[in-house]
Amino acid sequence: MATAFISHKDGLQHETPPSAPERIARLEYIFQAIEDLPLIRVDAPLASDASIALCHPQKYTNAVRNGIPKNGFICLDADTDKETFLSPGSASALWRAVGGAIKAVDMVLDGEVTNAFVAMRPPGHHAEKTLPMGFCVFGNIAIAAKHALEVHRLSRVAVVDFDVHHGNGTQALLQDDPRVLFITSQQMPLWPGTGLASDRGPHQTVLNIPLAPGTDGTHALKEYQCKALPALNNFQPELILISAGFDAHQDDPLAQLNWSTDTYTDITDMLTGLAQTLCKGRVVSVLEGGYDLNALAACVHAHIKSLIKAC
Repeated sequence: MATAFISHKDGLQHETPPSAPERIARLEYIFQAIEDLPLIRVDAPLASDASIALCHPQKYTNAVRNGIPKNGFICLDADTDKETFLSPGSASALWRAVGGAIKAVDMVLDGEVTNAFVAMRPPGHHAEKTLPMGFCVFGNIAIAAKHALEVHRLSRVAVVDFDVHHGNGTQALLQDDPRVLFITSQQMPLWPGTGLASDRGPHQTVLNIPLAPGTDGTHALKEYQCKALPALNNFQPELILISAGFDAHQDDPLAQLNWSTDTYTDITDMLTGLAQTLCKGRVVSVLEGGYDLNALAACVHAHIKSLIKAC
């Protein structure tokens, strides 16, 4: 089979202030980077409010929709990090970011493709139930995991998050569900300050892998081999979802890990190889962070090439 690339031009309509690291150019660089790759290209549909309600109450979804400004920007998280904004074009981008993740799950579980990569923005892994933060408004990958469980009736789903920042939102949205294994590596110390190794969640289905500043790809891969792979083998997921943040790269301005582009190839190979053993190769990868534009483009290219190779 093949790899699906799911995105939409509406992702370019979610504008942020000129100084914001999470910006339109991120998608533009990704689109250029993958032009030559053999992919099944699919437009991300708009998610329904019912799908978003798998993780967020309708009151919150309504507040987001009603908060879309007619011009300029509004800050959604003034009480946290003051980095999450809405602009006039945000509504379609937000609902398609969720819809793209759901579409990817549908395509993979329906056997249309082996795996999929969703390139939409804004990202989602910091968004909690009623709290936007860290550029994130809706928990895109958490909703996709719940969709796989509730709509496709899977019994076990794993989410692996290799973004440099802890996926606090994904953990908050999923840790109460024993059907989900959440594995996340992150630089520590670093914002948002969560993700201690001792935090295993209420069902012992959370695996936090803190990495010290300066950690290179070789050390990170050993951590995944020693900790993440055994946890996945023990859990036996029927689908693996990846929160694919590329800000652990050595050139990224928001953190201090020293991963290379090859690190992302190796970690993707590791996860897709295990998926072939555990769950028929079924993998859905969803874009999270990555803020050096050239590094982001190179790492996404490498990541998708690895997905294609696994088909």
